[in-house]
Amino acid sequence: MAQKISKTFSRIGENIKKIREAKKISQAEFAGLFQLARPSVGAYEEGRSEPKIETVIQIANHFSISIDVLLTRKLTLAEIYSFDRLNKKLDAVHKTKKEVGGSGRESALVRANQYYEYIVNHDKKDFIANLSKLVLPTSNKTTLRVFEVHGSEMEYHQQGLHHGDLVAGQPMKLTDLKDLQGQILIIVHQEHIYIRRLDSIKGQQLQLKADDPNHPQLLIDREDILELWKAVAVYSTYLNPPSLWEERLLRVEEQLKNLEDHKL
Repeated sequence: MAQKISKTFSRIGENIKKIREAKKISQAEFAGLFQLARPSVGAYEEGRSEPKIETVIQIANHFSISIDVLLTRKLTLAEIYSFDRLNKKLDAVHKTKKEVGGSGRESALVRANQYYEYIVNHDKKDFIANLSKLVLPTSNKTTLRVFEVHGSEMEYHQQGLHHGDLVAGQPMKLTDLKDLQGQILIIVHQEHIYIRRLDSIKGQQLQLKADDPNHPQLLIDREDILELWKAVAVYSTYLNPPSLWEERLLRVEEQLKNLEDHKL
């Protein structure tokens, strides 16, 4: 049993150390945040012991990091700073709401570290009411829900949806699927929340694809879908570089200009 836990938590120690270093927090300060003994933090980072799941949840919530990412994948400094950018963006949105009297439409926000909690409680009004809220600059009267992007499957050549971006979704019915082919959907599944592009419909199964072709396609059953949302807006802190098509067009224009200059 202990061996299984060790494998599951294989990244937790090095991620704690990476977060501390990025945030310039000492082991003693980190321990104080989560009511831990200072030597325990050192033991986690050195792989001599592992935190209880309650502590893992506290760390994930405090730093707005997905529990899944915290446990299973080595965090990069860029990712840690992207979480900071997202928090600053949310603070700015809430500040704007307070200053301008809440113009726009208020929508519930589902953070990446709340995915599994949302799956369990998606139909509970009290749970939805207690989610963080964003005021979106839209006159759309339809209920919108905002989901934080988890992972980079929908990013390709630095274009598309980046890890940490916010995607606003409009609710759709499963009977609308035939009109949604090729569009980005947020699918609340019994086991996970997927943000993918609808590729095709095969009987009772949906075939979903990532914009990054290096990721395999997904097949999911209609009956396992709890909610279906169509992506209608994206809020990102990233400035996308020109697309490959735009770069090629610029090169052609430059070559034509050089030819004209050469003739003169």
